[in-house]
Amino acid sequence: MPEIDLSEFCDLPDTSQLDIVDGMMAEHQRIITEADDLERLCLALLDDKSSFKLDDWLYKVRFIRTYADAAHHRKEEDILYAYLLENVGGPAESLVRHGMLVDHDRGRFCVRNMEQAALQLDKSGDDSDRLELIAWAMEYVHMIRAHVEREDKVVYPFARRTVPADVMARLTDEAHGYVADPSSR
Repeated sequence: MPEIDLSEFCDLPDTSQLDIVDGMMAEHQRIITEADDLERLCLALLDDKSSFKLDDWLYKVRFIRTYADAAHHRKEEDILYAYLLENVGGPAESLVRHGMLVDHDRGRFCVRNMEQAALQLDKSGDDSDRLELIAWAMEYVHMIRAHVEREDKVVYPFARRTVPADVMARLTDEAHGYVADPSSR
């Protein structure tokens, strides 16, 4: 599985002693912390045009793409969701394919547009570009908060009920090998 460089990001949870579900829930808390900070950036930009610093916004884009998507979402998609879709059937199909995977794609779309808006605002300084950046960032913030809540309260409990303990242990081992643990650096 691919190695992902997370060294740029601080305060990542140590999931090495957690099962796959608890590990992903811990990762959710770090993702939500970053989403809360993204909302603060939006509020600052709404209040004060001069608060815009392109590097701050591009850091958020990198965090979402690298940690939330390449590390966390891919682990869900390639390990837990793949098992559920292959072995559980109907309910997993609805929860995963028509819910969580749609959200993952929607998040990627928001981040692409947020990055483009940040780059455009850096060039123009226009209020319309500032509004565009805030809109895409807040769409992502709202989406990821709702997504995390659905996973933590619906999808992960469903996985705990339907995945046998021995399989959960195997999926946990796969998850631990998927991305180098940040505590090992």
